[in-house]
Amino acid sequence: MKKIFFLFITGLTVSVSHSQEVSDALRYAQDNLTGTARFRAMSGAFGAVGGDISAITVNPAGSAIFNNNQVGVSFSNQNIKNNSDYFGTKISDKDNSFTLNQAGAIFVFNDRNPSNSWKKIAIGASYESTNNFNNNTVSVGTNPTNSVANYFLAYANGIPLGDITGIQYRDQFYDEQQAYFGYYGHVINPVNENSSSNTQYTSNVPAGGNYYQENEIYTRGYNTKLSFNIATSYKDRIYLGANLNVHVTDYRRSSSFYEDNDNALEPTATISNLRFNNDLYTYGNGFSFQLGAIAKVTEAFRLGLAYESNTWYELYDELSQTLTSTRQANGGPELFENINPNVVNVYESYTLQTPGKVTFSAAYVFGKSGLLSVDYAIKDYGNTKYKPTSDLGFRGVNNDISNQLTSTGELRVGAEYKIKQLSLRGGYRFEGSPYRNGTTIGDLNSYSGGLGYSFGSTKLDLAYSYLERKSNQGFFATGFTDGANITSKLNNVTLTLLFEL
Repeated sequence: MKKIFFLFITGLTVSVSHSQEVSDALRYAQDNLTGTARFRAMSGAFGAVGGDISAITVNPAGSAIFNNNQVGVSFSNQNIKNNSDYFGTKISDKDNSFTLNQAGAIFVFNDRNPSNSWKKIAIGASYESTNNFNNNTVSVGTNPTNSVANYFLAYANGIPLGDITGIQYRDQFYDEQQAYFGYYGHVINPVNENSSSNTQYTSNVPAGGNYYQENEIYTRGYNTKLSFNIATSYKDRIYLGANLNVHVTDYRRSSSFYEDNDNALEPTATISNLRFNNDLYTYGNGFSFQLGAIAKVTEAFRLGLAYESNTWYELYDELSQTLTSTRQANGGPELFENINPNVVNVYESYTLQTPGKVTFSAAYVFGKSGLLSVDYAIKDYGNTKYKPTSDLGFRGVNNDISNQLTSTGELRVGAEYKIKQLSLRGGYRFEGSPYRNGTTIGDLNSYSGGLGYSFGSTKLDLAYSYLERKSNQGFFATGFTDGANITSKLNNVTLTLLFEL
């Protein structure tokens, strides 16, 4: 892979790509459950129900269930707490955010001609924040065996020393830049310092284990979806619909890894502590479409089927890195290094294709008293791909995606019971791990509840949902892959105001 052009602005460089990872792809392939308070209170089990603005995000035929025009807006407060366990040391951190997570409108056009079997056409638009990336994770502990020096060694071994020292940082490939930090930070040493063709390196962190490590990750941003919907009904028995979706993502990730050790000093200066900082900014947009159908088998019993296509993203990455280190020899002074190229790597755009989804639904409506609904969705995360697939830089990570990710099932169950103007709601959601090993990101369990009150043409809904998921992702994807056991607990409160027009 060759660099194609450079952007001559102070502090910026443009390259073909950096080292994308499986976790980067999964970040945009997964959606969190969002939407109106009614939708969230019933855990999104609306594939055969319809009649809710957010229902069209599951099954676009759901807008044809509406009898009247409707406009709504929803606000959410999200609180996420991450409990970390790294080699027996437990610590927690949390983040709280307030967002406008949903807004939309459905307009219904009824055909009053009794001889026409196509009874209505509904058109609508819906905005939803499909993922809120605001999150803080801190892990602290003493690693008995492995140092982050292994990360720099994994990139440096095989790279000639002359490429590290003789090529400007801004002109280097990503793997050369990682070797650059390791070499100039004295975290690694070349086997033959005097040979520019040297390709083998050793750790400059003293052996003996017991490396105290801290890993801080702070993320901010969002993934949103704007859906344009059209649906129709045939004899008020068959409902058909379609969505065109525009996706927008904006993601910022700041990570800081710290390591120190108090192992015995040696005659030559060895690393006693270091801090490695990474700031990643990813942004872009994407496109997808949805098709759906709902059938009224009887007046009470409904079945639904929906298909959501792959999402095709065009993404851009910007990355900056710094490293500071301290080293000392036996009887010698402390030596400090601050490796800061003052460069933001701006990479060429690339395409990410996330997997499609099929949803099967069933619902039973108890007249005006309430309903019970079940959705089951299938999504194959192994079909996620970076493109062009012929690019050597993407071939390896695409193989990793195919080998590590798998197809998952998502079960959503919701119920609603009405007492005059008051509605009581509850739901449950389960989603299997997208990883074959089931532990890198574990299964998801979520419980929800809520209530609504109708003032006639105005409705006010409130929902609470709780989500828990465990994970164990390495701090780095290469060389040094140790990571903490994380238990994430997400609490969400959503308020929706609806107007019938």
